[in-house]
Amino acid sequence: MQRRSGAFLAGTALLVVAVDQISKAAIRANFSLGESVPLIKGVINLTYVRNMGAAFGLFPGKLPVFIAISIGVLGGIAWVWWRIKPQSRWVALALGLVAGGATGNLIDRIVAGRVTDFFDVGWWPVFNIADMALDIGVAILLFWLLFSGDEFFEEAGEDATEPEPEATS
Repeated sequence: MQRRSGAFLAGTALLVVAVDQISKAAIRANFSLGESVPLIKGVINLTYVRNMGAAFGLFPGKLPVFIAISIGVLGGIAWVWWRIKPQSRWVALALGLVAGGATGNLIDRIVAGRVTDFFDVGWWPVFNIADMALDIGVAILLFWLLFSGDEFFEEAGEDATEPEPEATS
């Protein structure tokens, strides 16, 4: 199950990054900065903004810190996956969403020095696909940790990182 779940985690992350980057490129190509058009009238608009800070535009101008945090999150996910070896597909999904969201916004920060945001519900700061993936991934992981009752990692001793022997036929 580990290999299949690993592919699921990676596939989820890659899908999030692809959809995120394509959607941001489409917004940048078709909107002027600050332009807004209704997506669902009275509910959600597409509004092109650039975020130089963290969530909600907090701490603008701290680009190196945000890059370091993103890399740390990705390193933490890799560590959890390889060292702790979670067994649940829900955990793989959650970690894939977080990894994809962190990577999508990291790409923006490295390439442009800011993050492109465009979903505008009016009562919440403008956000993007990567932000949604991060939030949904964290919510799934928290829900799973609090309510699943499943073991988070393999029952193993010191040799937890050793590969399982291949079965012979």
